[in-house]
Amino acid sequence: MAIKLGDTLPNATFMTMAAEGPAPVTSDALFKGKRVALFAVPGAFTPTCSAKHLPGFKAHAADLKAKGIDTIACISVNDMFVMKAWAKDQGITDEVLMLADGNGDFTKAIGLEMDGSKFGMGHRSQRYSLVAKDGIVEQLNIEDGGDFKVSAADYMLAHL
Repeated sequence: MAIKLGDTLPNATFMTMAAEGPAPVTSDALFKGKRVALFAVPGAFTPTCSAKHLPGFKAHAADLKAKGIDTIACISVNDMFVMKAWAKDQGITDEVLMLADGNGDFTKAIGLEMDGSKFGMGHRSQRYSLVAKDGIVEQLNIEDGGDFKVSAADYMLAHL
């Protein structure tokens, strides 16, 4: 069953690439005491994700923070090396925290896994965005199929 408004996000450990190498980021460290804008993409370097989704959050980072967002995080069922390379390719510095959900554990736990096997992608995340305050979902925007509308940064911003 998919997560819904008012739910508490599950415990998880993501991976990111820090200056000193691979580093875990727990859900407590990410969400506790913060208001977080989290968005998920089916895959790093994929067309919509690279042309619109990540660039939109980069472009609106200051606007989101002005509306009370403490952290903007991107999650993908890719490994941390891919996420680091994608961040570099997209010119991401500290505007967006790039998180790898390499095994899809968090994605499965919130019920937003998709099967991209027919495209050779295996199991990935559905495209969505959410706002969580202290780990509790206060805004949830899940896309239908291949759409890119409600998970966009400008949509989230308009609904804060």
